[in-house]
Amino acid sequence: MDLFLYLDRDTPIHRLDPRTKILLTLLSFAMALMFRDIPVLLVVTALVLLVGSLGRALPNLGRIRGVLIMIALFCLTIWPLARGELSLSGVLYGAMVALKTDLMIVAGMVFLSTTKIEEIAEGLVRLHLPYRGAFAFATAIRLVPMIVETSHTIIQAQKSRGLDLDSGNFLERIRRHVPLVIPTLVSLIRSTNVFSMALESKGFGYSPKRTTLLDLRLGRGDCAAIVLGLGVFAALLVLKLAPGAYAAWAAFFPWGSF
Repeated sequence: MDLFLYLDRDTPIHRLDPRTKILLTLLSFAMALMFRDIPVLLVVTALVLLVGSLGRALPNLGRIRGVLIMIALFCLTIWPLARGELSLSGVLYGAMVALKTDLMIVAGMVFLSTTKIEEIAEGLVRLHLPYRGAFAFATAIRLVPMIVETSHTIIQAQKSRGLDLDSGNFLERIRRHVPLVIPTLVSLIRSTNVFSMALESKGFGYSPKRTTLLDLRLGRGDCAAIVLGLGVFAALLVLKLAPGAYAAWAAFFPWGSF
C-alpha cells in the first residue's frame, strides 16, 4: 500500500520549479476564498484539473474521491439548514461552499503529487522562509503517511491475534479501535526519538549556512506558468472589484452568485 502522494513522472508540471508550483497553489487558494460564484469556481476548478492532467496526478484524486464526495454531501445538507433556506438558493449556497473546499483540496493534492518533499523544503527556503520552518513543514508532510502506515500495521497485528474489529455497528467498531491509539502513540514517540537523535548526530542547525544538492532555477516554463497564473488571478480580481463588470456577471449567472 503506497501511502505517499508524490507520483514520479516526467511531465511539464513536474519539471516546474517548486517556487512556481507553490505560487500557483497559493493563487488557487486565494481564488477559491475570494469568490462566491459557482461559475467562477467551476472555471478555476477546471484549470486546476487541467494542470493535474498535464502532471498526470489525477490518479491520486481517485484515492480521495470518498472524502471529496463526503464534503460535498455534508455541505449540501448542513448549509441550507444553517441558512434556514430549504430552497434552491440554500442548496446552491451549499454547493458553492462544497466547491470552494473541494477546490482547495484538489489544488493541494495536485501540488503534493507533482512536487517532491525535498523540493518543497528547498523552495520555501529560496522564498526566504527560515530553514527550520521549511524543514518542519516538509517533515510534517512526510510523517503523515508514516502515521497512517503505523496505525495500519498495528491494526493488522491485532487482527492476527484474534481481535475482532469488523463486526458490530459503527459505534461498536469505533469503540474497539480506541485501545489501538495507545500502541500507535507509543510507536510514534519512539520514532520521533530516533528521528531527533538522527538530526542531532548530523549536526542539524549547527551552521546557518547550508548547502543543497538541488539546483533550483526559474526557466521559461516557470515564467510562462507564473504569467498565466497571475493573468487569470488579475482578470478575476478585476471582475470582482469592477462594479459594472461584476453586476453584469451576476445578472448573466443569477443562479450561482452570492
